[in-house]
Amino acid sequence: MQISLEHPDQPDVIQLIDDLDAYQKPLYPPESHYGIDIAALSAANVLFAVARDDEGKAIGCGAIVMEPEFGELKRMYVRPENRGQGIAAKVLGFLESEAMARGCAMFRLETGVSQPEALSFYARAGYARRDRFGSYPDDPLSVFMQKDAG
Repeated sequence: MQISLEHPDQPDVIQLIDDLDAYQKPLYPPESHYGIDIAALSAANVLFAVARDDEGKAIGCGAIVMEPEFGELKRMYVRPENRGQGIAAKVLGFLESEAMARGCAMFRLETGVSQPEALSFYARAGYARRDRFGSYPDDPLSVFMQKDAG
């Protein structure tokens, strides 16, 4: 497996994002969806990582939006058939390292109450629950988490 920073506007990566949306959309009402699209993932302040298998197929992805005070984790996803192999942890670690190398000292994220696997994963990775941040509304379906870099 190889993980690298890539442009998200690639057919196999777009399919990953579409698969993530297909998974999340039934879990929450439309007003509780806070994912960002391919155009936003392509912004200069976004680190977008792709995990590829030995054949070069995109099997996972994630992004960190670099804000002045923190990096916000977005669009973490691993194909169901590739889960349980530590890919998400490796993508997360890669993204955090890349962000820290660019001066990021804190990471934040928003995820949903209907994703217990994600909540457990982030807690194992050192993220702790916190109050909402940024422009997120007060949504009872959201869970906000934070981790200091280092």
